[in-house]
Amino acid sequence: MSDKSAKAPQKPAKPGRSAKAAKKDQPGTGAGTATAPARPGRLAVFKTYKLYVGGKFPRSESGRVYEVTDSEDQWLANAPRASRKDARDAVVAARKAFGGWAGKTAYNRGQILYRVAEMLEGRREQFTEEVAAAEGLSRAAAAEVVDAAVDRWVWYAGWTDKVAQIVGGGNPVAGPFFNLSSPEPTGVVTVLAPQESSLLGLVSVLAPVIATGNTAVLVASEKAPLPALSLAEVLATSDLPGGVVNILSGRTEELAGPLAAHQDVNALDLTGAEDPQLAKALEVAAADNLKRVLRPGTDGDWHADPGTHRLTAFLETKTVWHPTGSLGASGSAY
Repeated sequence: MSDKSAKAPQKPAKPGRSAKAAKKDQPGTGAGTATAPARPGRLAVFKTYKLYVGGKFPRSESGRVYEVTDSEDQWLANAPRASRKDARDAVVAARKAFGGWAGKTAYNRGQILYRVAEMLEGRREQFTEEVAAAEGLSRAAAAEVVDAAVDRWVWYAGWTDKVAQIVGGGNPVAGPFFNLSSPEPTGVVTVLAPQESSLLGLVSVLAPVIATGNTAVLVASEKAPLPALSLAEVLATSDLPGGVVNILSGRTEELAGPLAAHQDVNALDLTGAEDPQLAKALEVAAADNLKRVLRPGTDGDWHADPGTHRLTAFLETKTVWHPTGSLGASGSAY
């Protein structure tokens, strides 16, 4: 995939590319696939994919885009190639949104996540087309992936007000005290989305992060970013507050380094770091401010039962002591 600026001139078709694909090489703003074939004598309106930062859809600060192709090397769209400045802006937006999101009740977060699932279901046909093109699947197989992604989102929505009962509770102590442990979100989490599973894997790594009250800066699959960028449109039209999820597309290695070293990022999910050397370098960078790190290779089949390990990966445990008995019930927690 070659880089080109937003003002790159129209170029001739590559050998082996269809004339139809060549016509989609539109100069300008990173135009993407048309939603429907144009009538004779009418130009198709191609989709422009953008980043998603702070609840808005900016173009890349650098103005760069890159080609996205399908499994047969047919051109699909020009995706924005985010810069380090875009990554820093995404962290600022995620940090700003963290207090409000973490402060919502778990039940309310579940309602909001369920609304996202409703919106995904309503755009099922669009995501089926994008997943089929991104992953080289038949339409029927892609539809199964989309259904599984919607179901996975609903599954995590249901966990929002239950995870505290699994990882929290009362602790036995020797003395006239209550000792209670409760989970709290870690903070801003950088998520490197899976490279091969453009929607189901994406949902499987993103949903548990925000279900537990964290905010996310997500780096989409480098070679199949379109479902992630379309998911941003779903998030923007749901009840999810701006900044809770920020989605960047571009070179994974280019974006992951600055995010791993960023002092205002609290945790790092390395699922999309397929190169072992890159993963190691990111772990070293993350150690500078003691980030939590979820290493790659912890997931196999994305269709399998996900379990709870991702729900608990980015949680901190707060323990509260409270006097009882002869010390009275009016003592303060500490």
